[in-house]
Amino acid sequence: MSTDASQPRTLLFIGDSITDCGRREDPQHLGFGYVRLIAEHYAAYEPATTVINTGIGGDRVKDLRARFRPDCLDHDADMVTIYVGVNDTWRRYDRDDPTEDDAFEADYRYLLDQLFSSRPARPVVLMLPFVTDVDEDKARFHEDLDGKIARIRSLAREFGTRVVDLESVMSDALRRGHTPGSLAEDGVHPSTAGHRLLADAWLEVAGGR
Repeated sequence: MSTDASQPRTLLFIGDSITDCGRREDPQHLGFGYVRLIAEHYAAYEPATTVINTGIGGDRVKDLRARFRPDCLDHDADMVTIYVGVNDTWRRYDRDDPTEDDAFEADYRYLLDQLFSSRPARPVVLMLPFVTDVDEDKARFHEDLDGKIARIRSLAREFGTRVVDLESVMSDALRRGHTPGSLAEDGVHPSTAGHRLLADAWLEVAGGR
């Protein structure tokens, strides 16, 4: 990719409610979370860059697969970020509707196959889902989510994508004095501080050209 920051490019973010974060109520369609913070960074430092948010609350990886062409591929973005997985775990506990790890990996692999076959030279960023242990119910999520995170890590190595390791980001924040609730009140949806940490972590991994 060009190193000239004045050259226009498009960055697309697709995922669940953490990415969505109210984008359909936002006149700019960016939402009010980490994607907006990233967009504000580029508005200041690379004003030719366009940020697109196509997150939808409640989505699982199979939902991203179903809408991947219109909501991702058709935008022909210069960089795509995928952030999905926690709902694949959550539905196991609140609706008795689990996503087995093999099915999760197969659908996630489909997304990456589509990206790398249609735009092989353009970078892809994978954000690892996380949960903070605000209570015993959320702490139980690890028994399901950890396997899915391992599958994402494996796919990232196979496809050579960039990875935003939010497990490490949250662990570091806890060591600095945060509590699980100050990062995500319900254990899943980031607080204002949590979204800032997500945005900063993304910029560190993917913010350069």
